[in-house]
Amino acid sequence: MITPNLFNTILIIPFINILLALYHLFLILKIPYAFGFAIIGLTALIRLALHPFFHQQFAMARKMQAMKPELDKLSQKHKGDKKRLQEEQMKLYKQMGVNPASGCLFAIIQIPIFIALYQVLSLFFLKGGVSKMVNEVNKIVYFSFLKVSSLDPMFFGINLGVSPQQFQKYGVYYLAIPVITAILQYYQVQTTTPAQPKPSAPSPAQEKTALLKKEEKKGDTDYAQKMMSTQMKFIFPLMIGWFSYTLPVGLSLYWNIFSIFSIVHAKKKLDI
Repeated sequence: MITPNLFNTILIIPFINILLALYHLFLILKIPYAFGFAIIGLTALIRLALHPFFHQQFAMARKMQAMKPELDKLSQKHKGDKKRLQEEQMKLYKQMGVNPASGCLFAIIQIPIFIALYQVLSLFFLKGGVSKMVNEVNKIVYFSFLKVSSLDPMFFGINLGVSPQQFQKYGVYYLAIPVITAILQYYQVQTTTPAQPKPSAPSPAQEKTALLKKEEKKGDTDYAQKMMSTQMKFIFPLMIGWFSYTLPVGLSLYWNIFSIFSIVHAKKKLDI
């Protein structure tokens, strides 16, 4: 049951109404697989609404990447004086027009929206299935014409309410869904992470010095963070791929549309 609390009133119920409005629109236009396209439409609308935040986040990441050599120099110069290091870092941020706290603000704004969208889809696919949720959603629609008598979960021969782990019952081709989802997530991470600038070819003496420094840095926090970041490029897509395997396909559809939007946005930014 959809309880009338603040979170549901502000996000969950409006999202359900938009989803049903898109579903009815596609039915009027006689577009097949209307419910699947309604999920795509809702995800796309939310992603477009969040576009300014993603745009600023990406621009901030590019600036931070450009600043990294200067930040590394400051870390070396003021290694033993944390207070002075923080002061110099703040000066550099101000000079470059970067607000480190803004990244957290963007994440905070996005998190409840992502949770709401996930919960909306979960209502249809996890809590009793599509058919059992019809009566529940009909109670909270804004207009009577948005009410539905049934919802067809099929989308190009795939049941959006079925998880790929049920492939033995529904078809082995369901296994392609978590693989595609994991690949898209990996590609999203790759395209949305600013590339490290390529250093010029070092001399033999510089190579030797670099190797010694690399050994020294293996215990440093910066080195550990870099290794963790590299590992997450593979771990996060594998996690999403596993979720996609165990959860209904309708949720994978939402993840994949978000990934495609993020990849296209990142590609456009890189081409500028």
